[in-house]
Amino acid sequence: MADFPPSSPDSSLLRAYAGQARVRVCGLLVRDGALLLTAHRGMLPNSLPFWSPPGGGWQFGETLQECLRREFREETGLDVTVGRFLHLHEFRSASLQALELFFEVLAVDAAAVPQLGTDPEHTTSDQLLTQVEFVRPRHLGLLLPTQVHPVLRDIISPDDVFIPQLRFQ
Repeated sequence: MADFPPSSPDSSLLRAYAGQARVRVCGLLVRDGALLLTAHRGMLPNSLPFWSPPGGGWQFGETLQECLRREFREETGLDVTVGRFLHLHEFRSASLQALELFFEVLAVDAAAVPQLGTDPEHTTSDQLLTQVEFVRPRHLGLLLPTQVHPVLRDIISPDDVFIPQLRFQ
């Protein structure tokens, strides 16, 4: 399996995360057979986008649920309720290390349209997020495996995201 994220051609964008162990909390939102995902820049060669569920760093003083609600609001503009815990993913490379926790989420307003948000850890010109959209599993299968978060690489149906996974390196 390739590293997540694979070696980066733009390490300056990832500098804020280097040299530390991070806990990331991510949410899986399914609507009409598609998953809400965010595209990130600077993580793959040739300016290819990297697709992963919305989420981010757990901050001191927050519960995991508070973190996930905050991250969803920042990245997608959506208010969510946090459901069951689904996946644990360990990532480790030479400069990045993270433990990622994935939860089921539901939008408080089921008809709300996600909007691309921002990451407060980056300036306006250095944002990693480039897109937010609902993506069908068959579309993910058309991308290079390195473009898709490892937790989502083998899904065939949106129901597959509800099968718990533990992925350690």
